[in-house]
Amino acid sequence: MDWFSRPKKVSKPDDSERHVRTEGLWIKCDGCRQIIWRKELQETGQVCPKCEYHFRIDAFTRLTMLLDSEWEEHDKNMVSTDPLEFVDSKSYRDRLASTQKATGLRDALLSVSGTLNGRKVNVCCLELKFIGGSMGSVMGEKITRAIERSLRDRDPLIIVSASGGARMQEGAVSLMQLGKICTALMLLDEAKVPFISVLTDPTTGGVTASFAMLGDLNIAEPGALIGFAGPRVIEQTIRQKLPEGFQRSEFVMQHGFLDAVVKRSELKNYIAKALDFMIGPATPKAAA
Repeated sequence: MDWFSRPKKVSKPDDSERHVRTEGLWIKCDGCRQIIWRKELQETGQVCPKCEYHFRIDAFTRLTMLLDSEWEEHDKNMVSTDPLEFVDSKSYRDRLASTQKATGLRDALLSVSGTLNGRKVNVCCLELKFIGGSMGSVMGEKITRAIERSLRDRDPLIIVSASGGARMQEGAVSLMQLGKICTALMLLDEAKVPFISVLTDPTTGGVTASFAMLGDLNIAEPGALIGFAGPRVIEQTIRQKLPEGFQRSEFVMQHGFLDAVVKRSELKNYIAKALDFMIGPATPKAAA
């Protein structure tokens, strides 16, 4: 008998192998604080199935939900310059480059044309992940060009907003876009071509102060933050506690600044019916 022999040590399986990996499969709702299975959330259009809290979605997802199938993107190669050579924690050029790499976008807006329930439309969709969806010279130019296409072809214009406001890194160049877009929208109004504004969470600053509130029909998603200055800034300025739900879409509608608050699942058909009312049903030619 070998007194020095030892039984072979049986290796225990690693904990990560014994348990099912669940990281990333669940998410906590910001509304009701319940845990939701991500797949279930995807099936409901990023809306909580328990409390109907509307999660934020990106511009590509929004376009997929609104338009019938494929769309044509316009002005996709336009890129912001650095007129002020702006630097804060890092240079504006570096911030643009890193954001472009992270999002795969050139700027904070997608301008496309496609069909919505068979009707030809032009859609501008803001991307919040691109420097807070801020409005700079590129966004102003792309929206203006979309308005000009709507004027030329008499196709309705839809702008979906999700923004923190004007882009401070471009200074007065950014602020000039407010007047530029509003002037173009006035021409659209005179031509009686419909413009529908969809406000999502958040829509604030210079975007609210310009095109977001100038639609022939202003629609918001439930619970969206809508305003110029944020509620914390207002509270600190007036030194008063704001009412419950202040600047949320339901509050804004109650005070006459919105025409409707529409659930995400109903938004496409709501817009289609509104356009039918404004200019009549879509023709077979538009649906082709």
